[in-house]
Amino acid sequence: MSSIKCSIPEFTCVSSAKLVKLLELREANHIEFCRIKNVVDEILHMHRSIDLREILKLLMDPAWVATGLKIDFETLVNECEWLSDRIGQMIFLDGESDQKISSYASIPGEFFEDMESSWKGRVKKIHIEEEVAEVERAAEALSSMITEDFLPIVSRIKATSAPLGGPKGEILYAREHEAVWFKGKRFAPAIWAGTPGEEQIKQLKPALDSKGRKVGEEWFTTMKVEDALTRYHDAGAKAKARVLELLRGLSTELQTKINVLVFASMLLVIAKALFAHVSEGRRRKWVFPTLTGFSSSKSGESCDETKGMKIIGLTPYWFDVSEGSAVLNTVDMQSLFLLTGPNGGGKSSLLRSICAAALLGICGFMVPAESAFIPQFDSIMLHMKSYDSPADGKSSFQVEMSEMRSIVNGATSRSLVLIDEICRGTETAKGTCIAGSIVETLDEIGCLGIISTHLHGIFSLPLSTKNTVHKAMSTEYIDGQTIPTWKLVDGICRESLAFETAKVEGLAEAIIQRAEELYSSVYTKEASSGLFNAQLTQFGSKGAQTRSLSHKPKPTNKMEVFKDVETVVTLICQKKLMELYKLKNTSDVPVFNCVAIAAREQPPPSTIGASCVYVMFRPDKKLYIGETDDLDGRIRSHRLKDGMQNASFLYFKVPGKSIARQLETLLINQLLSQGFPIANLADGKHQNFGTSNLSFDGITVA
Repeated sequence: MSSIKCSIPEFTCVSSAKLVKLLELREANHIEFCRIKNVVDEILHMHRSIDLREILKLLMDPAWVATGLKIDFETLVNECEWLSDRIGQMIFLDGESDQKISSYASIPGEFFEDMESSWKGRVKKIHIEEEVAEVERAAEALSSMITEDFLPIVSRIKATSAPLGGPKGEILYAREHEAVWFKGKRFAPAIWAGTPGEEQIKQLKPALDSKGRKVGEEWFTTMKVEDALTRYHDAGAKAKARVLELLRGLSTELQTKINVLVFASMLLVIAKALFAHVSEGRRRKWVFPTLTGFSSSKSGESCDETKGMKIIGLTPYWFDVSEGSAVLNTVDMQSLFLLTGPNGGGKSSLLRSICAAALLGICGFMVPAESAFIPQFDSIMLHMKSYDSPADGKSSFQVEMSEMRSIVNGATSRSLVLIDEICRGTETAKGTCIAGSIVETLDEIGCLGIISTHLHGIFSLPLSTKNTVHKAMSTEYIDGQTIPTWKLVDGICRESLAFETAKVEGLAEAIIQRAEELYSSVYTKEASSGLFNAQLTQFGSKGAQTRSLSHKPKPTNKMEVFKDVETVVTLICQKKLMELYKLKNTSDVPVFNCVAIAAREQPPPSTIGASCVYVMFRPDKKLYIGETDDLDGRIRSHRLKDGMQNASFLYFKVPGKSIARQLETLLINQLLSQGFPIANLADGKHQNFGTSNLSFDGITVA
């Protein structure tokens, strides 16, 4: 459809249920018949167009599924041709002009409009020629009687020039009584002198309504006018009855073709929806995905491994990329994702976007992305927030567990499973364990999917997973504030931005401040206690020996401080990288090198564009920890400040901005807990990034 260059029909949509009801009750009017003709004519239009004919054939099966009616292509075309011809023979169509409303100068036009518009222009004149002719004769007779009985009186009144209070009179349409009468006052002459109009005035009598009651003091008529009105109304009633009879007869004829009409109307509804989807998709710069199958074993049986799903430039479907308001993400999913991120960081939006893209893709629709490779899933399961069900006697957590049961029981290696905020409705410890067990189960099944959570304790559980990958919605630290970027990155995000979210939503400042105090008094103390009580194994020339950093004497000179900081930084960052990459031992940790930059030295070109974490050794013996993508520029900026010209630095490169942010905050908090003076304590306030109780058993520092 996206490549069609010819014109397309308007796709008239008629409700199938309404269509059946109108034809069965024989209540379809000429407007409905015109719409029915439009439906069949548009089917024929698609049939006659070379470009649209193939689309028409492809839509036969969806229409069959939607209606349950099996109609072959040739039958549909032939029946539509018959229906179009039959309706065209009977119904008065737009553009025809042989049934004009009667018009006479002596009678108000509204009268004929009201009397004749209810039946004229409904069916072709050839079917009601006698009735139309009788109405025209009756209208002409009525005009003659009004001209003869009322017009002389009106002319007499107009010829009389009198000041205020003189005679008045005119011919008017009394809509309520469907009549044309004379309305006037003070028109009778004081002295009858045989002047023009006197004879007609003598013939006037009070106008009466249908019940024989006098209409008013100013309404008058004559016997001849009343007879002409009666004749005209009778002729109009016969014409209207004949038109209704013809329309009902046509309804009876079309009842035999009701299946074809229902099928055709549904086909056009589907066609209109598809063309509208393609038009809007092209405007929003969506693309058609490449559908991939699941790999098969040599025996021909389905294999558990899939080719994965890759969506580049994914955007929430409710955003318009052409307006530049959407954040694009690339999702390369080869297994299950365990997703973390702050409140408002985009976790739920990402799940909805992936679900919509996958569903649209396997249905053959365009997806909100720059390119997409989507497997042909056997099921797509999305779980968002659960609500309680009082009618069933279930709490929100019971409802969630019921849905989890359905997901786990129904998931296969060919499924896409998306679970938002798993186990949010119960106490943290047991909810975390249930969530971990569900992750293990889905990991064993081998399905694709995402499980998002704020239960960060899940990363401390001894989970037996083989393929689950840690993903996070990243954040940025700008002007002393952490803000979400809505970008999907590798790793774990322990920052919830709970306090910031509460503040944005207007929660009282006093409540937020007290919450921060409670958090600092409990969680910070727990996180920092015993951090470096673990034993470090150091390898010397004579073998291994252990010592505790928490009992190490304070360094006495600058070189010792430098070496101690390097050792502790290496230890902390190795442990963190092992946690992020889920590695078992340090031999698998990516290459980690701390590089020193002494006074009057600068970083090498390899740092350009790379994310780096650095430690600055200030003259006041305090440490400044930071992260940057422009290390050279940052060092120059620091050294421009008073007293910092000869500051030395220690830096190391990391794979990505998100990890750099985590390590920066982690080092600020952990170095502080070990007694090192820190200059930028405020940058470490996001304690979820750096105060977890790390264990360093088995970590070696050369």
